[in-house]
Amino acid sequence: MRGLSRTSLAEVEERFNSVAGSAELGTLADELFAVADLFDREHGLRRSLSDPSRPAEQKAQAVQFLLEGKVSTAALESTVAVVSAKWSQSGDMADAVERLGVIAAASEAESQHRLDDVEDELFRFGRILAANPELRRVLADPAKPGKDQLLHALLDDKVAPTTLRLLVHLAVHPRGRNLELGLEEFGRLIALQRQRLVAVVSSAVPLSEAQKQRLAAWLRATYGRDVHLNVEVDPKVLGGFSVRIGDEIIDTTIAGRIEEVRRRLAG
Repeated sequence: MRGLSRTSLAEVEERFNSVAGSAELGTLADELFAVADLFDREHGLRRSLSDPSRPAEQKAQAVQFLLEGKVSTAALESTVAVVSAKWSQSGDMADAVERLGVIAAASEAESQHRLDDVEDELFRFGRILAANPELRRVLADPAKPGKDQLLHALLDDKVAPTTLRLLVHLAVHPRGRNLELGLEEFGRLIALQRQRLVAVVSSAVPLSEAQKQRLAAWLRATYGRDVHLNVEVDPKVLGGFSVRIGDEIIDTTIAGRIEEVRRRLAG
């Protein structure tokens, strides 16, 4: 989000934080995901509620009429805050509601001391999808019924409840994203709640805990922020490791050095 929407998002999150403290966070996340889905499906409603020419009070009253008694007070007040704000594009409104849902889910995991688990499990599930094209095809098919039941059958009692909640939402309501992009986006949002970066580390062999700690400490000193490591083993690396943080890549691999020599020779 850019410009005005960034300002609106900050105001909305401040209001959300003031009402979410006493809420049942898992339920709140589900309700906000359902509201985001409603805004995505009902184009006329979304255009009406995001229309900057309509008074904020009028839009708030419309949401209260539509949702009162159907969602919790925290979900209703959060949605009222969203529709009362000004957005650069109508789609930003649904994005903001979904973002609040992810924040609620992350807060639930943090209260259960499982936020690290959720970050790791989202990353690992992305790698499972990459290794299982048939599973990816089923979960990515918008017309496929029963994707939520499939995920529960596969993952119940194997991942944190928050992880499963986020995966079900992504599979059932992809909102125009592929699963991999959705997993990355949610991972970044969760990391942002803890004001830390996410680094994807590719290594030829598994890193020991001591190696992970040294790498995390070096990255923290380099970037001035805590860094969560998602480590994957990639035989193509040929020794050393590479680190990707956003668009920046730190490449110490043999394969990377060979490629650099090739580029110089070609130039």
